[in-house]
Amino acid sequence: MYRLVTGFVSHLMQKQEYSVLIMGLDNAGKTTFLVGRITLSSTVLQFWDLGGQRDIRSIWPKYYAECHAVVFVIDSTDKERIEECWAVFEEIVTDSRVDGVPTLVLANKQDCEGAMAVEDIKQMFNKLIVGKMNVSEGGVLPISALRGDGIREAVDWLFLRVHNSRQSSLYD
Repeated sequence: MYRLVTGFVSHLMQKQEYSVLIMGLDNAGKTTFLVGRITLSSTVLQFWDLGGQRDIRSIWPKYYAECHAVVFVIDSTDKERIEECWAVFEEIVTDSRVDGVPTLVLANKQDCEGAMAVEDIKQMFNKLIVGKMNVSEGGVLPISALRGDGIREAVDWLFLRVHNSRQSSLYD
């Protein structure tokens, strides 16, 4: 009986760990955003920064099956590469291995002069991507990884989605 009770208590105290992939083109600010590991109540978010150089992107799909959320970081100041950015993002969200995975786009470098407005990025996201996505939830948030603006909101968004995703999968 003691083992049963201690096993049950141990199970209740165990923290659920979720893998979050951080992707985006090179120089988008992914590594600046990278926090490694965050513990919130009974949940651990483990962040994996996948390099954005063209040669490295070919390995991204190897990580999709094990992820619980995707964060795609956009350099809001790089208007010249925005089409490439959306094309790369589309490759990610149309891959069947990320079906049902919460996906968050972070419009980084919002503190920089000349940054695209987050509303414009949301419109592009809605126009170009939403109909092609098969994710449980998707969103766009403004951040400045360098200054830390918007990071807490992004982490809260992720925590809520992965936690709710797990809860709903328990009842499927």
